[in-house]
Amino acid sequence: MLKRRLIPCLFLQNGLIVRSQEFTQFKQLGNPTAQLERLNDWDADELVYVDITRDGAYDLKRDDLKTASRSDVLSILRDISRHCFMPLSFGGRIRDLETVDAFIANGADKVVINTGIVLNPDLITQVAEKYGSQAMVVALDVKREADGSYACYSHNGRERLAKSLREWLEEVQRRGAGEIFLNSIDRDGTANGYDLEVVNRVCEWADVPVIACGGAGVFEDFKEVLQQTPASAIAAGNIFNFTENAYRRAKKFLRDAGANVR
Repeated sequence: MLKRRLIPCLFLQNGLIVRSQEFTQFKQLGNPTAQLERLNDWDADELVYVDITRDGAYDLKRDDLKTASRSDVLSILRDISRHCFMPLSFGGRIRDLETVDAFIANGADKVVINTGIVLNPDLITQVAEKYGSQAMVVALDVKREADGSYACYSHNGRERLAKSLREWLEEVQRRGAGEIFLNSIDRDGTANGYDLEVVNRVCEWADVPVIACGGAGVFEDFKEVLQQTPASAIAAGNIFNFTENAYRRAKKFLRDAGANVR
């Protein structure tokens, strides 16, 4: 049986790590490589960075955070990749194969794409054919609707897709997706636990590995996902932004609970 993964996910906005909540509230936490040093020390399985910058600016021109000025996302990625000693997935603002080429060339092992493949679904196949399906991670940002169904959203959670969650999932797999990064908009940053219902639905329909994200507040939330869903991996952001919730401690907790983790 394949061991399941625990993956830190860091969100970038204007060149800085931010704490995200429900895709609408953001708190700046600091330098994108400072947290990376801790994750290297903690022997994290993998790492996901998602750039959620909306206005295109990366230089905040601030001295109080002691962060080096960066003019574009590629300089940030190069800086991260120089210090990253684990598989690195990088996403955000990808609209074409040329951007994917640049991300891979500058250190990303995989790319994570949502809006770009909604605008151009052929991009999934282009990435899969050039770099292999394992490098094409499709991000599904989902939200529970008033009638209890789930819908997919693009453009940082602002635009609802016309296709149903299952229809879109089946299409992205048919086009060559190698992995699904499933993020709950409702649970993002709430620390209320994962939406196990949508995780189970997507895992039931998916033929590729599913990474569950959104809602981790305590280590027990990770255990629930592993015990109550077949997700291949769990991703979390905010819980690992603070030393007391160290990744290494989370891994020990899961192993002590009998979880089959790396």
